[in-house]
Amino acid sequence: MSEMDTTARKPGTHAPFGALKQIDAGALSVGYAEAGPPDGPAVLLLHGWPYDIHSFAEVTPLLAAAGYRVIVPFARGYGTTRLLSDDTLRNGQQAALAVDVTTLMDALGIEKAILGGYDWGGRSADVVAALWPDRCTGLVSVSGYLIGSQAANEAPLPPQAEHTWWYQYYFATERGRVGYDRYRREFGKLIWQLASPKWAFDDATFARSAAAFDNPDHVAIVIHNYRWRLGLGASESQYDDVERRLAGLPAIAVPAITLEGDANGAPHADASAYASKFTGKYEHRVIDGGIGHNLPQEAPRAFAQAVIDVDRF
Repeated sequence: MSEMDTTARKPGTHAPFGALKQIDAGALSVGYAEAGPPDGPAVLLLHGWPYDIHSFAEVTPLLAAAGYRVIVPFARGYGTTRLLSDDTLRNGQQAALAVDVTTLMDALGIEKAILGGYDWGGRSADVVAALWPDRCTGLVSVSGYLIGSQAANEAPLPPQAEHTWWYQYYFATERGRVGYDRYRREFGKLIWQLASPKWAFDDATFARSAAAFDNPDHVAIVIHNYRWRLGLGASESQYDDVERRLAGLPAIAVPAITLEGDANGAPHADASAYASKFTGKYEHRVIDGGIGHNLPQEAPRAFAQAVIDVDRF
């Protein structure tokens, strides 16, 4: 593909996406943005919590200009993505979110794609790359290898590490569920500040993404996601085999670039702890300049360049 346009932009200020699209995919009606030539190599960009598709508002036009077909979906529980049945468990477990990605690819007629993500989205991208490498031509993952298991999460961490996961324990309580429901915007802004302590985002930038939290299933799916990790949330049997495979912490053999901001305030492992999990062509990059957890929005050119570079591996 062509070189990326490096015209300077202030991160977080690019105009919002145009009209969004909607498609039924498995258990979901998925809302997504799309840009670039329809016959270009596909790139799926996957957001995390508590963020939304606007994390990729600057990345998307850079990749579209380079010739890629870019798909940016709202994860289940965000924006215009809805579960089709009221009877479906509002499930946030890692297998469900990852299967959502391949199901969306099927619905869009995309056989293979480069996957890029961070936070929840990085985990989903990692899962697809590890378990279904025939669907993934390359991977860009912020904070590296994020696959986990309930069994692995049974082991207590040192106190300082546990402290960084304070919200996970808050969400394990009914007080936490009610509190997140009541104060979801205040909670989201606090996490943005803690996870990206040097990112001077403005109120309009935050409000643009926070609108996605008004999804009627948002609170239930977020709470389930964090409770499930601790064995406090129910699993769906249809994902048991996927979770069994993920519990073995499978290696990722597809070409991969992992990224880390030099000021990431969210819990994350050092790259040395997961480098061995990437067994194909692999590179790790630290992005300087006070870059925090929401790396695609804070350093869009670096993220877009990683996608272009991994396509060349």
